[in-house]
Amino acid sequence: MTIRKAGDTNVGKKRNHNEDNFLVAHDQLLYIVADGMGGHAAGEVASKMAVETVSQFFKDTAEDDEITWPFKMDRQKKYEENRLVTAIKYANLRIYEEALANAKKKGMGTTVVAINFTKDGAYLGHVGDSRIYRMRQGELKLLTEDHSLLNDYIRMKVLSPEEIENFPHKNVIVRALGMKDNVQVDVSFEVPQHKDIYLLCTDGLSGEVTDAQMQQILRETGDDLPTGVQRLIQTACDNGGKDNVTCILTQYVAD
Repeated sequence: MTIRKAGDTNVGKKRNHNEDNFLVAHDQLLYIVADGMGGHAAGEVASKMAVETVSQFFKDTAEDDEITWPFKMDRQKKYEENRLVTAIKYANLRIYEEALANAKKKGMGTTVVAINFTKDGAYLGHVGDSRIYRMRQGELKLLTEDHSLLNDYIRMKVLSPEEIENFPHKNVIVRALGMKDNVQVDVSFEVPQHKDIYLLCTDGLSGEVTDAQMQQILRETGDDLPTGVQRLIQTACDNGGKDNVTCILTQYVAD
């Protein structure tokens, strides 16, 4: 297989600094997006720690398969899934401990979404309300579920469409890295098809651009991933740009 990729980030129209981070560890076929929070630039610290810790764990375990892991493996899960979960849990612990040790970073945290392509398929991991979508044969599908207060209410079916649109706490997330010393990581497994495109993004994109708009953009840009990334980000900014905007596009090409 070959994985094609493109990614970028933008401060948006309303914020004065960017708390998002993304990382393309192409040698590990690992792609990560994180959306920090915490103020005083602490959100930027948390999201940077997340992408760097996950990537470094993948690098270390690739170079030394005898290295001691910070958490025990779940014997009921495959190695690749354990690896992704452990990397994200380790990032969570590092962010949590850094916030405890530094008063200026108290309360900092970050979302994270990551995809790791393996010989068998792709493992998707996430915590928070950043998202992963799949574009297959012109149809866009959301593959993750937001860990947000709004989504909790939606799952309980207590909100009307109008109440969802006007929900006053759309940015409140109920799960993130750094909130506690341990975190539950949602992981799913995908078997990609030839030319599938995976979109990883922060809510600065998904909150400003509808799924239908994203689908139309990706239909129009097709295999031109850099143009797709720029079109998505520009549309989010044009639609208000109230938050930082970050996205990665990866495309699976079967050899």
